[in-house]
Amino acid sequence: MKCYQEYGAIGDPMELNVSASENINGTLILPLYEGSESVPESCEIGMPTSLKSQINRVLSDGDFKAKKKSTMTLLGGEDGKAILVGLGKSDECTSHDFRKAGAAVTAGIKKSHGSELTVRFDDAGVANMGAFAEGMMLRDYSYDNYKQKDDEDEEIEVSIRITCAEDEASELTSLVDDYRGICKGVHLSRDLGNCPPNDMYPEVFADMAWEWAKDYDNIDVTIINYDQAIKAGMGGLVAVGMGSARKPCMVIFEMNKTVEGRCPLLVGKGITFDTGGISLKPGSNMDEMKYDMGGSATVFGTMEALAQTGHEGKVVAITCMAENMPSSNAQRPGDVITTLSGKTVEVLNTDAEGRLVLSDGLWKAGEFDPEYIIDFATLTGACVVALGHEATGLWSNDDDFRTRIHEAGNEVGELAWPMPLLPAFEKEMTNSKIADTRNLGAGRWGGANTAAAFLKQFVPNRGYEKDGEQITWAHMDIAGTYWGSKTNTMLKDGATGVHVRTIHHLITKS
Repeated sequence: MKCYQEYGAIGDPMELNVSASENINGTLILPLYEGSESVPESCEIGMPTSLKSQINRVLSDGDFKAKKKSTMTLLGGEDGKAILVGLGKSDECTSHDFRKAGAAVTAGIKKSHGSELTVRFDDAGVANMGAFAEGMMLRDYSYDNYKQKDDEDEEIEVSIRITCAEDEASELTSLVDDYRGICKGVHLSRDLGNCPPNDMYPEVFADMAWEWAKDYDNIDVTIINYDQAIKAGMGGLVAVGMGSARKPCMVIFEMNKTVEGRCPLLVGKGITFDTGGISLKPGSNMDEMKYDMGGSATVFGTMEALAQTGHEGKVVAITCMAENMPSSNAQRPGDVITTLSGKTVEVLNTDAEGRLVLSDGLWKAGEFDPEYIIDFATLTGACVVALGHEATGLWSNDDDFRTRIHEAGNEVGELAWPMPLLPAFEKEMTNSKIADTRNLGAGRWGGANTAAAFLKQFVPNRGYEKDGEQITWAHMDIAGTYWGSKTNTMLKDGATGVHVRTIHHLITKS
């Protein structure tokens, strides 16, 4: 199992160092604003005369206009090489534009650029320089564990140095170190999602979490196996996973568990492969259903990001792992199951399975008396119809909390779009003649909204009190953003690791 065996090697982005030195080592990386007609004076120090002349010539002739994310390589000759990267118009340029420019550079680095590169900015500010570095690290990802390699395929190990003023070096170093830790979390999420389903199934995910936690003194992992889930009454998790030879489990992460007070709690849908069960999916693109554990991958990746950046607060995460397979032992359309909450669910379609495993995870979350609960799930095709691959659907029982998540996403360039949680949707999902609720809406319309309304029924009240206040909760449908996001130039292909950065920002900064 390559995913498990190579755990120690995954999640590592490129190394970037910060230096106040004015030397240019190897290839120069020069970010420029649109309309630049010559090398900025602050960037000239240490630059070979012939390279400077070449850059000035392509700028003055308009051969490189420095539009957003554009790049140009100048060979320079013996006096050095340069990669010019565009930032767009200076009065419109944001930190996210710097982030995308950094990603564009990484995408364009070739063996011909050599093993040493130096990034030099013109009065960009620490925040923008850090964002550029983050973009470079985010784009520095490939998943090739299963490819045979020859000498020509071996990637060159590059050393990248970012130069800055002496009084900026300490702050920038700290920022780059934090971004590196966050990117490790993103890359881990991507690795989990990209791993083929024959090597990534509930037990493997649980084993990886267990082994991962051994690296941290402040993290505990608890695994609830299939038999324990049955005894506990986790009817949603059990029903979805019982048709597979690879049985379901629940994995609970606890960070800094001895810290007093309420804490954030994350819940992830972890369907390691989704055939649809008895309600079998069409064969076309079914291979992409390995990504249906993207919610749990996001949760695991976020815990890695928090651990890497030394977060000292308490955080709990719950992942609901199952493989949805058709078999003689699989659940059927028409079954009625009893969830951990005691509520019964009429199963109208076994391909609406993610909400069933989440019903148990959300209810379990109440045991930890969290400050708030956020669940992540590649839940509905309807969300992709509504928002495409550009934005995650975001629902919440608290408008202010929903706004906080939305703003955190905007800060890091990951869009989460507010969606309605209307009483009519909740009424539709409780309109079963034989059970407390149903796992499918009455028609095809508003499918992402009815799915969110279903989940809301399993968000417990504080202390599980019947008349108590419901715990603050948000649901993030990442069906369109966890994979297939071809317009996101900061990524290459496959799993995206979306919202690891959003939630890290929410927990640590907001």
